Amino acid sequence: MPGPGCHGITLHRGADRYPSHYLYSMESLDTKDTLSLEERREFLHLAASLAEKMRDSVSADELKRVKALCRSAMMRHDAVHDSHGLPKAIMALRAAHLFADSIDPDHNIIQAIVLYPLLEDEITDISTLRHQWGEDVASLLVGLSAVQKFSNKNNAVNQDNFRGLMLSLADDIRVIIIMIVKNLTLMRAINLHPDTQWVRDVAFEANCLYAQLAHRLGLYKLKSELEDLALKYSNREIYSQIAHKLNETKRSRDAYIKGFIDPVKKKLEEAGLKFEIKGRTKSISSIWGKMRKQKVDVSGIYDLFAIRVIIDTPPEKEKSDCWMAYSILTDMYTPNPARMRDWISIPKSNGYESLHATVMGPQSKWVEVQFRTRRMDLVAEKGLAAHWRYKGVKSDSTDQWMNNIRDILESADAGPMEMMRHLKMDNYEKEVYAFTPKGDLFKLPAEATVLDFAFRIHSNVGSHCTGAVVNGAHRRINYRIANGDTVEILTSSTQTPKLDWLNIVVSQKARNKIKQALNEEAQKLADLGKELLERRAKNRKIDIDEAVLMKLIKKSGYKFVNEFYSDMATEKLDVSRFLQQYSDTVSASEEEEARVSAGEFQLRPAEDTKEAKKDVLVIGGKSIDGLSYKFARCCNPIYGDNVFGFISSEGTVKIHRNDCPNASNIRERYPYRVVEVEWSGKTGDTLMASIRIIGVDDLGILANITSIISKEMNVYLRNVAIDSHDGIFQGVLTVGVTDQSQLNTLMKKIRTVKGVKDVSRI
Repeated sequence: MPGPGCHGITLHRGADRYPSHYLYSMESLDTKDTLSLEERREFLHLAASLAEKMRDSVSADELKRVKALCRSAMMRHDAVHDSHGLPKAIMALRAAHLFADSIDPDHNIIQAIVLYPLLEDEITDISTLRHQWGEDVASLLVGLSAVQKFSNKNNAVNQDNFRGLMLSLADDIRVIIIMIVKNLTLMRAINLHPDTQWVRDVAFEANCLYAQLAHRLGLYKLKSELEDLALKYSNREIYSQIAHKLNETKRSRDAYIKGFIDPVKKKLEEAGLKFEIKGRTKSISSIWGKMRKQKVDVSGIYDLFAIRVIIDTPPEKEKSDCWMAYSILTDMYTPNPARMRDWISIPKSNGYESLHATVMGPQSKWVEVQFRTRRMDLVAEKGLAAHWRYKGVKSDSTDQWMNNIRDILESADAGPMEMMRHLKMDNYEKEVYAFTPKGDLFKLPAEATVLDFAFRIHSNVGSHCTGAVVNGAHRRINYRIANGDTVEILTSSTQTPKLDWLNIVVSQKARNKIKQALNEEAQKLADLGKELLERRAKNRKIDIDEAVLMKLIKKSGYKFVNEFYSDMATEKLDVSRFLQQYSDTVSASEEEEARVSAGEFQLRPAEDTKEAKKDVLVIGGKSIDGLSYKFARCCNPIYGDNVFGFISSEGTVKIHRNDCPNASNIRERYPYRVVEVEWSGKTGDTLMASIRIIGVDDLGILANITSIISKEMNVYLRNVAIDSHDGIFQGVLTVGVTDQSQLNTLMKKIRTVKGVKDVSRI
């Protein structure tokens, strides 16, 4: 079967060695980038070999169509190597071979792999491919295209790329398998590549992402090779040391395995079992992991190799024959009960089935022996999840794993390294199994608690969990579930998620749901507290100035406004007391001294203060030229407002608006310090005024408002405070204006902005 990107290649009918298939010969073409002679020979070999593998599923018509595509490729004169010097067509054929050998020669998937480079190089389009090859192949090609734009170096440290890649992969499990195979093909091809940084990036992604995905899908052989190559490219010295040590001890290791196997083989034959025994050394990356964990040399790894007993038996006798073989072995050698693993009674979530025993062999060496049937071995080698999907059979456990991927992606505050941590093998390597009172079985991560179990059943059950009855005994929510437990969750309508629950759960789903519930509850409390403050302020006729409020909140020790409002809602802060503090802050100078007679106050001359103003006011019917006065910040009066004066303890006249929120309090408590004030008729300096704007939180609305302000003559924007909730925003703008008329004109123009609902003076 021909491959993609066949630049410089002509197809012809072969009549000698392969009479029923197309052969490939090379013609010299004037191209910018061509295959070398060695690459052309490899292409010929791969194409003929793949055609042989696919002979029963690829028709002559399909081969003709690929031939036409290859001709189109030749006419394009495009580069046949990618940016890193790898031959596109050969890489595609290698990946197709690897998929056919390691997983299954699936017709549609092989076609998608070899056709994808033609789509990528725009030699053909998806509509043409859909018409010629069918909807399923086109769907795979679309999935590969979506993944490819994210599949670049540094995905694992780029959160957006990593999240985009995972979401693309999670759409079709077959795309995951193809990407794993393509990644391993790439890893095999880049040994000693001159771009060492790129090689390290590829190795990092292979180890952190694709090896873990392969493990999830039961593709253990691919996973081991990916991890070995990743170690080789990232730490070649360690890899070479371990490989050299294994080569040195290979002869003695093989002799030991033979000496161990022979008596076991004899006993199994006497029992009437039909079987095959294999001995294998653990992967280099696995050995390196054990060396680091156990802090020993290669010679100190006691389970350096494993024996696999593959039994030929009908489905109805699978379990009984595996257990028979297990009992024969443990009668011959002393077993280590702590290392016994039964994945036959309850398979792993990725479909893996096997019975593991670790026994003390000759020379006091520990040996791991795995018992499985021929069917189980096929699943372990090629991954059952892949067959479930593209053979059209639904798999609940595969769907559950895909949902776990999506749960990880839903965590808004989880960075890429956090996501990868939850994809790591160790989090799924050990699982516990527990039952509901009705007999439903649930799989959970090791160390899972009652709270994890509750969230595994349903988010609602988890959020209201108060404990459980485990095997008839009452347990708290932090009780760690053991294999085989029967768990009945206890709930209460008054129970809600707590912050310390995050220290109890171990599953990502439970953690995400708890965080989500806590965030929602915090927002509800904050909204309630804000509403409470605004209502009480309105009842006391106090107009809240947003800028003053923010300063006071910060002064009270709060870093976040929502925390302040939450404490207000839960009555950790007294609303009335806070409002009094707010009023005192606004009119602090007016409240400093106790009541004294008006005669004791002396107006200060302007020379004593920097607050001297132009002669724009008349106090008590007299000009105040040369006297000190200030405009009160609580109401920010501007030229044209109805105002009054208040003689402060410092002898300065504070100018307030008649409708100032503090006016009634001042007149009631200090009537003897209030003086009549009028504008003299002379326009004064630019003064600050605050306006409140309420509107729809649309994109660009604030820009439109500020644009209007900037276009007004002698008006400038001093400060902006915006609060948005549920699609509605409330903003407080402080602007510099010369008089009331100018402010009214500005407010009128702001009301015309689309989305603005209300504009009012503060």
